Amino acid sequence: MKYLVTGASGFIGSRVSEVLIEKGHYVVGIDNNNDYYDVNLKFARLDRIKHDKFEFINMDFSDKQSVDSLFDTHEFDRVIHLGAQAGVRYSIENPMAYADSNLVGHLNILEACRNHKIQHLVYASSSSVYGLNEKTPFSTSDSVDHPVSLYAATKKSNELMAHSYSHLYGIPTTGLRFFTVYGPWGRPDMAPFIFTKKILDGETIDINNNGDMWRDFTYIDDIVEGVVRIADVIPVRNNEWKVESGTPATSSAPYAVYNIGHGSPINLMEFISEIESALGIEAKKNFREMQAGDVYKTYAETSDLFKATGYTPKVGVKEGVQKFVEWYKEFYNK
Repeated sequence: MKYLVTGASGFIGSRVSEVLIEKGHYVVGIDNNNDYYDVNLKFARLDRIKHDKFEFINMDFSDKQSVDSLFDTHEFDRVIHLGAQAGVRYSIENPMAYADSNLVGHLNILEACRNHKIQHLVYASSSSVYGLNEKTPFSTSDSVDHPVSLYAATKKSNELMAHSYSHLYGIPTTGLRFFTVYGPWGRPDMAPFIFTKKILDGETIDINNNGDMWRDFTYIDDIVEGVVRIADVIPVRNNEWKVESGTPATSSAPYAVYNIGHGSPINLMEFISEIESALGIEAKKNFREMQAGDVYKTYAETSDLFKATGYTPKVGVKEGVQKFVEWYKEFYNK
């Protein structure tokens, strides 16, 4: 089977590409390798994927002509759309970057899938869509109408756009709300990476909300297993479905949305303690107030995904942090 993976130089996209290839699929990966964070890390991820069943194309999917040409050239069976402008805080400072990538780019992918009758489009949403929700665990049956960052708003928009295409054109789409992914080859703008780097460099780490925060940290291999498995679970029309009795995560159209997370939130101070333990260094800490765009707690209710795929996370935070720290020290010669 031939897959298109967008964001193939990214943390999740590179690993998804590897696993699909291991399963015998042919993968075309695209990414524009922008400088939102260190491009050398992106290139290093790509170097790990080199394989005769993998083709990488440097391109920006917000360019409609490039996307159309790509789909004309390759007969894709399925698309896993993970590329996006990431980052909650960055969206506060650079909002226009999110319009181009997360809105225009997502629409370009939807249009190409419509015009080429793709079997299944799986795309990245985010736990950030839960915004001001305080009821936990977060369920896909909850309202997600109050995002607290533009990034989250674009991800909610992606789900709405996908639904309209599933309804109008019968394109099977599945959105995945990712919960705090971490592990080897992770993103430098994420807390595990920032904390590890600063602790090793003897710098002070900033701890938001005085450490009273919770995150559903989910190890990269568990995430990728869920992504690859859900690609085989293609939504179908359900003419019995009604808005009044259904949930926002399902539809009469071939459309689905799932949470993908560990399902057991960890206190931020406990997570930092695991990093300190793995490094053998006590962090210098600066406790501060909650920052704009942050949420107090993320916690995924994942029973729907488990039911659909048999996916259940295997890696606990102690093991996951240890693996991340070992990779970091080796990759950066620390």
